[in-house]
Amino acid sequence: MAVGAAGDAYDNRELIRRLANLRLELAQLLGSKSFAEKVLARRMAGSTTAVYGLLDELLEAYKPLAEKELAAVADFAREAGATLPLQPWDWSYWAERYKQAFYELDEEELRPYFELSRVSDAIFSLATRLYGIRFTERTDLPVYHSDVHTYEVHDADGSYLGLLYTDFFPREGKQSGAWMNNLQEQYHTAEGEDHRPHIVLVMNFTQPTADRPALLTPGEVRTFLHEFGHSLHGMLSTCRHGSLSGTNVVRDFVELPSQLMENWLDEREWLQSFAVHYQTGEALPEVLMERMERARHFLAGYAACRQLSFGYLDMAWHTITEPLAEGLDTKTFEDTAWQKAQLLPATPAPCQMSTSFGHIFSGGYAAGYYGYKWAEVLDADAFAAFQEEGIFSTATAERFRREVLSQGDRRDAEELYQSFRGKKATIDALLRRDGIER
Repeated sequence: MAVGAAGDAYDNRELIRRLANLRLELAQLLGSKSFAEKVLARRMAGSTTAVYGLLDELLEAYKPLAEKELAAVADFAREAGATLPLQPWDWSYWAERYKQAFYELDEEELRPYFELSRVSDAIFSLATRLYGIRFTERTDLPVYHSDVHTYEVHDADGSYLGLLYTDFFPREGKQSGAWMNNLQEQYHTAEGEDHRPHIVLVMNFTQPTADRPALLTPGEVRTFLHEFGHSLHGMLSTCRHGSLSGTNVVRDFVELPSQLMENWLDEREWLQSFAVHYQTGEALPEVLMERMERARHFLAGYAACRQLSFGYLDMAWHTITEPLAEGLDTKTFEDTAWQKAQLLPATPAPCQMSTSFGHIFSGGYAAGYYGYKWAEVLDADAFAAFQEEGIFSTATAERFRREVLSQGDRRDAEELYQSFRGKKATIDALLRRDGIER
């Protein structure tokens, strides 16, 4: 049976080879040796050397932990009657069984403590506490669907910052997932008038019923925080040109504001300010908070290696300097590209990732998938500043707003980051957050 858009009517193997070759041709016509070299010249990383340096440094730090995690889950599975070695299609099942047995944490058990309206208020209030901005709901403005709510956003001094639309629930014809979009960019006219942004925040949370409000898992709260971070990047922009404002920054920098916001979910002080049972008003029990904290590092090594493997695969396709020959065995190419980051046995042909890797072949992440880990290093290092100075420090938040959120793409991303942090980012804070010592 063909799997992964390889060997059937939807076979992409020849398409991705041609795409990689056409990108190489384009890059070389423009004077670069490879497509990755061309792309990275305008990214924060700057070079393939820097990308591989980060991937290799993280792999060296995380792989020993990942191998221990794999062994623990495999031992658990063997004792429960599974045949070893575990195969890729077995992993999610046994990892979840292991998590429930040893961490006693089921995210569904936590839903009653994360009622959507309270979560929304808490996230807005967090932005108020950090940046002084305020959200006022407007019911008199037209919206594209009855589920959409509109908020007028004002700065601490009362000045208008923009409109935020929230669209939280799935419906027929709506794309799945979660994202932030600008309906109108922030920019200045030639006369100096500041046009403020209109931003939409889109999710697909479980809808309320007649007898139950919309309830979120902690993972969905994290998603809300993430996309809200993007909206802050757009909302607090002060650029002249719309093409440079808000989230219109280099791809390996754009996830910093969003991923930074996720960190507050792991802080008890913020969690305890809003997480109560929607029926009883009981605060999130200590035992559940302890389980959440213990589970925070669950499979951190495995997850990192998995993400790194995608980065290596992306770079392999886009660092070629000679065209790939017709009839290329894409499965062998893939297995070779990410082998050092793989922990489970290779999948049999025709199962493969590349032929369905939409992010790099149709989603704009060509030679850029490493950016997820690059931004993770940045967000951990940035949040370390809040931990050092206070997680609700308005001085730290103001510095982040001034040096990062307001700047858009007016200055080099590395310059922006160092202006905020006072130094280059290292992987040390990320390793500490994931419980790794070195």
